[in-house]
Amino acid sequence: MNEPILPPGNKLALAAMAGCILLASLGISVTTVALPTLASALSTSIQQVQWVVLAYLVSLTVAIVSAGRMGDLYGSRRVLLSALVLFTLASIACAVAPNMGWLIVGRVGQGLAAAVLMALPMSLAKSLVAKERMGAVMGLLGTMSAIGTALGPSLGGGLIDLLGWRSIFILLLLCALGMIAIALMGIPKDKKSATTTARLDWAGSLWLCLALLFFSMAATGGKVGMVIPIWMLLASAAIALVAFVGFEMRATHPLIPLALLGNRALASSLSMNLIVSATMMSTLVVGPFYLAFGLGLSELVTGVVMAVGPAAAALSGVPAGQLTDRFGTDRILLAGLALATAGLICFALLPIRIGIPGYVVALILTTPGFQLFLAANNTAAMTSAPDAQRGMVSGLVGLSRNLGFMTGASLIPLLFATLLGDQAVALSSPSAVGEAFSHTFLLAAASFGLATVTFFIGKKLQPSMSILSTHQGINHD
Repeated sequence: MNEPILPPGNKLALAAMAGCILLASLGISVTTVALPTLASALSTSIQQVQWVVLAYLVSLTVAIVSAGRMGDLYGSRRVLLSALVLFTLASIACAVAPNMGWLIVGRVGQGLAAAVLMALPMSLAKSLVAKERMGAVMGLLGTMSAIGTALGPSLGGGLIDLLGWRSIFILLLLCALGMIAIALMGIPKDKKSATTTARLDWAGSLWLCLALLFFSMAATGGKVGMVIPIWMLLASAAIALVAFVGFEMRATHPLIPLALLGNRALASSLSMNLIVSATMMSTLVVGPFYLAFGLGLSELVTGVVMAVGPAAAALSGVPAGQLTDRFGTDRILLAGLALATAGLICFALLPIRIGIPGYVVALILTTPGFQLFLAANNTAAMTSAPDAQRGMVSGLVGLSRNLGFMTGASLIPLLFATLLGDQAVALSSPSAVGEAFSHTFLLAAASFGLATVTFFIGKKLQPSMSILSTHQGINHD
């Protein structure tokens, strides 16, 4: 294994990795509060203005695996700096946008850059950080993601109130410029690697991007009145996925070696990440309905109660990583699943009995459980990733998370509405809303049982990823 080249005292490289995650997360959350203002300022509908958020999310999801692989092939530092430049230029385009079309194009550019900012910090950690410190770094990256998510709405709202909606994109521009300076000073230059004939698999990248694009549009399109039927989008995604697999089987240098996906440990890690990420959305997409219509809280109080979750995530991320380093990934991963399951059961049982305190207790249990799982799972995936494929594996981890978020955001509200019955949530009685909420979270807790089973399946004997990559003739650094 290569010795880490990051000196213990070099804080700038760590700041660069953490800052990129923070910037990518802030790029999502800071715009959510601006949608009503944008609809008015640009004279557009609510359905159209939602693409300011969706264009970013879809672009990020579509590009994240290819972004990670580009880091493997062309150097993580070089690709990361290029992405920061793209994010800067796209932020300028958003800040001066005269209409909605221009703004959405700028957000696509930001999303493509954010794919790199999400994928490569974990890849850099693999090469720059000692193995015994990987958990702490993964915990820090999780904390930065939570802070970016929590900080965005309040920061964006304050800026819009004082300086107008363009100021939020100027903020992102300034943050990107700052990150360029930190990355230039803090991240070591890419080492000269042995000559390789590997190239980016453009055909495979195209088919994977199309499959992810169609799936993302199916998962989010219903919210914006997309005229293309969802079944047609899902069918197109399936066709593109089959074409992707066919190209990968014949490619000399595939984007994703299929033998790597056949590794039980990696497949288990990605599957668990998808399940847990989808379940995480339950607190975000169903929680506000229960707080507003089940407990009758105002928007202000609902926001304050919901803020407990991101705050707990921000506080627990680094300790979760430190515990992973001390006790190992397996123990902390299972502890995280157990704690989060207990929290989901508390969601089902406590709020309908003791109201807001019960909801807060459930959040305080569930969110640190998520952080324990993410720190341990990400650490396990990255420490076992071959050096020559660390960016691609990091991209797959990010992809499984994003697909989980999109799937959860689509299916969990549908589950809640189905349990509620034919009555609209605003017209339902508080007891009916509470019952549907309780059953939704019991089913969410049950899904964690599936994640636990997936973990034990992945622990069965299977050749390591390093052995697989060696058999395929991959040159390690």
